[in-house]
Amino acid sequence: MTGRSPGETPQVSVVVIVYNDAALIEQAVRSALDQGPCVAEVIVVDDASTDATPDRLARLAAAESRVRVITRTENSGGCGTPRNEGLAAARTPYVMLLDSDDVLAPEAARTLLATALAERAEVVAGVCVRRELPAGTDTPWQRDLFPAVGAPPRRYEGIRSHPAFLRDTLCVNKLYDRAFLERHGVRFAEGAVHYEDFAFTARLYAASPRLVAVGETVYLWHVRREAGRQSISLRRDEIRNWQDRVDAHAEVVRLLAEAGEPGLATAAQTKFVDHDLRMYVRELRHKPADYRAAWWPVARAHLETFEPAALAAATPAGRWVAALLLARPEPVRGTELARLGELAANPARLAPPYLADPDGTPLLAEGVPLTGLTKLPPARLPLAVDGTARLARATELTLRLHDPYGLVSAAHPTGAELELRTRVGPPFALRRTLTLADHPAGGWTAGAVVDAFELRDVGEMTSWALRLTLRYADGSAATTAVRPGGGKQHAVVYRPLARIALVQSYETNNGELGLRVADGVRGGWEVVRARLRRALAR
Repeated sequence: MTGRSPGETPQVSVVVIVYNDAALIEQAVRSALDQGPCVAEVIVVDDASTDATPDRLARLAAAESRVRVITRTENSGGCGTPRNEGLAAARTPYVMLLDSDDVLAPEAARTLLATALAERAEVVAGVCVRRELPAGTDTPWQRDLFPAVGAPPRRYEGIRSHPAFLRDTLCVNKLYDRAFLERHGVRFAEGAVHYEDFAFTARLYAASPRLVAVGETVYLWHVRREAGRQSISLRRDEIRNWQDRVDAHAEVVRLLAEAGEPGLATAAQTKFVDHDLRMYVRELRHKPADYRAAWWPVARAHLETFEPAALAAATPAGRWVAALLLARPEPVRGTELARLGELAANPARLAPPYLADPDGTPLLAEGVPLTGLTKLPPARLPLAVDGTARLARATELTLRLHDPYGLVSAAHPTGAELELRTRVGPPFALRRTLTLADHPAGGWTAGAVVDAFELRDVGEMTSWALRLTLRYADGSAATTAVRPGGGKQHAVVYRPLARIALVQSYETNNGELGLRVADGVRGGWEVVRARLRRALAR
């Protein structure tokens, strides 16, 4: 009889939570069962579903002995209570967590279990990929925290020496030693608490686990923006979403401080400035005035509780965004709001007008200096590039690179490159070398030509992000997104043999210039279908 490797022995319980998700729950459970013999049981906690979910679960349990169903009689209003019930019911040494609308990546449990056993780890974290559906575009979550695929794992005795790991607030991309969780009382908040991952991972990190990070993808987080009801993290049009996030972060800081980890508590505040705050601020200019009026005081009140060291440790753009918020009791409008959104973008952009006080100090807005800007190395300067597209078979892109406060010219740029990379569609990139010419009003201009059918041939329906990389005389380089210099445009372009492509330029939610390209017939039908889905979702 052939023996099993340590990563194949049945030592893992996968806890799946579900509420009214009959259409997707089977796919989630199957992804856990397909992990192989290392998964001893799949515990599904039904949080009082009223749709066909109970019937689907009954059939799964009847067909597969590893499936156990726990049915709650009253909905908890959140994710924490059902997860806690699943953790309490687990009977194996290790546990994993899964949501009903997501899936585990193939071999995830075996990879994490084998690492836990080999490294004697109490927590093993792997890469989570956000998959936009139906397009299928993948974006790894906090990828820099993890090694490359196949590279040696990264080992931490607690994260005090590596506080950047606080950015990984997910609970679902990890395998946990169940005894460790029980010994340290690491559980989720009960009831109608949103962003429950935040406090759970704070409790986890405060307990200083032996944590190992691997480079393999272990979890596929499905993002369905056209769903009838968005997941909590995507409901950023609702002011309650912002309040819930702020409350969850305040709880994180409290938990870390009370656990005797003041350094991690401060690092969590820095993380909020550079990640959470900027994510919401860059969308703020697209929100109605009543939303901004409600959002602004919540943000200011939270920032006023931050340690000065937390703000000082943030990125320059994060510090400047926070400084403007703290300097203005009322929500900003017009130019100040636009500049705030540009700095909150990723990467940060510093666009005209370039204000200064009488002694020449650069200003973000009146009374708010851009502290430290003139001391930044060239590679960290926030650039701004405007772009326009003349749509045709040979689409002409015209770019204008600005020179904030003369800092770019002082760094002596030596060359530039334009990259077009798919945002939606198969992974692909096109690059064009640019020739910079002086602009009469300062800065530079450049142009590039792209064949619309070269973009069309990548996929039936694709969208493209534009990035400019600027190289400096010191050997460094900086990359920025291209801002739209004109309004939305459409074009239908042709070439021999009756081939047709639809081309559109547009502004993304991040304030960037984007291109959409579709096959003339099939792509046009997909455009109609997408608009219908959005209309039905609304």
